[in-house]
Amino acid sequence: MSTTTPPPESPASPAPASPATSAATSPANISPVSHPDHFSVGTGPWQERLAYVVETMREMSSATDPESMVSAYGDRVGELVPSDRFVALSRRDLQRPLVRVTRSDLWEDQPNPWKEKSRLPVLSGGFFSDLIWGDLPVVIQDLTVPADDPAAPYCAGMRSLIAVPNYDRGEALNMVLLMREVPNGYNPEQLPEHVWMSNLFGRATYNLVLRAQVQDAYEVLDRELKVVADIQRSLLPATLPDIAGVELAADYQTSARAGGDYYDFFPLPGARGEPAGSPGGRWGILIADVSGHGTPAAVLMAVTHSIAHTRSGPPEPPSQLMNFVNRHLAARYTTGNGTFVTAFYGIYDPAVCQLTYACAGHPLPRVRDNAGRMREAFSSDGGGLPLGIDGDEIYHDAVARCAPGAMITFYTDGISEARNATGELFGEGRLDAALEPAASAQDAVARVRAALSAFTGGKPPGDDQTLIVARLTT
Repeated sequence: MSTTTPPPESPASPAPASPATSAATSPANISPVSHPDHFSVGTGPWQERLAYVVETMREMSSATDPESMVSAYGDRVGELVPSDRFVALSRRDLQRPLVRVTRSDLWEDQPNPWKEKSRLPVLSGGFFSDLIWGDLPVVIQDLTVPADDPAAPYCAGMRSLIAVPNYDRGEALNMVLLMREVPNGYNPEQLPEHVWMSNLFGRATYNLVLRAQVQDAYEVLDRELKVVADIQRSLLPATLPDIAGVELAADYQTSARAGGDYYDFFPLPGARGEPAGSPGGRWGILIADVSGHGTPAAVLMAVTHSIAHTRSGPPEPPSQLMNFVNRHLAARYTTGNGTFVTAFYGIYDPAVCQLTYACAGHPLPRVRDNAGRMREAFSSDGGGLPLGIDGDEIYHDAVARCAPGAMITFYTDGISEARNATGELFGEGRLDAALEPAASAQDAVARVRAALSAFTGGKPPGDDQTLIVARLTT
């Protein structure tokens, strides 16, 4: 995509100002002259003038397309400043003495100056070049342009002219020319207001062009982020595994298109030699949270997923997988950039109803026992620094024993650290309160989501949120 640039031409609205031809005069030495009787923003009853200005501003503020805005403004100014010829010039991105003609009422097919710059004629030197490179407003009451001047076709039959520069960064990069077939066709007394009005309109057009360019850039970026999000989500389990004696439910919410939360399941052989993935097999349950959120976090999440799946041999014991991922993250991806990954990895053995685990700075799971009470089943014994901070960090295993009927909830801190309108944290207490009455794993997920929505007022999450609930049925 091309970089955003200011509009290449001046507005189609007339604004008086003129550089000069060979006989051009500057505003400083122009004497008052007779001029046609027409409506002016500087004359007439103030109620009439105000109503006209308000109507014009309403119309301008409703425009969403620069071309339609320019056309509407040109019609309005045509009522204020009757003219027989209109030409717009630009020297943006050109070197002196070049000048680009961006608009002319002589053209039957008007190119879009913002999108079809290559169709616009570029003149070298002559009257138009003197005008726009002169950098000042000009009124010419007796216009004569030599036949061999590049501007001659645009000025044929015209006898008076005003040229209004539109300034950008202090220079007249654009200019509007109005011409009449009669000499003395314009009143210099109205020139200051026309210069003022034209430049204000030029800035409004510039802002509208920028808004369109920003919108285009946003749509391109959003499409790219959607692709990133699709790739990132494809790394998550497509379905939850069927684990003997375990009822599973999961919920995954990102704060942006893509997220940095990660969860995974690893089938492992049973303690008695049962094949991995069989009813008697064990399962590894991994939940992780990359620091930050959005696309950068999603990229590191994908890296973490790749590392976890490239370790040779089965991903056990938990501490060894943690050590492996940590070393590779710190060696190649996180050193010096301040990013890290919190993670909890536990291996559940249905034969003995226990979870062997290691933790890298991640919130410990919440456990509701078979009597419906929340209790502390996990300790910090298997804990260590988040992954990617220190490649020499060593993680250790710990064991949590559970009983049939217990409910284990794994989560990321996007849930516990969600804030309400006053900045208060959701916290583990509210999480526990939502989990206590849950009748099933899916019900637990629904209750937590409802509690979060009520607490935050339904606003989108400020951080990625992942929730995995495992209810031990046997």
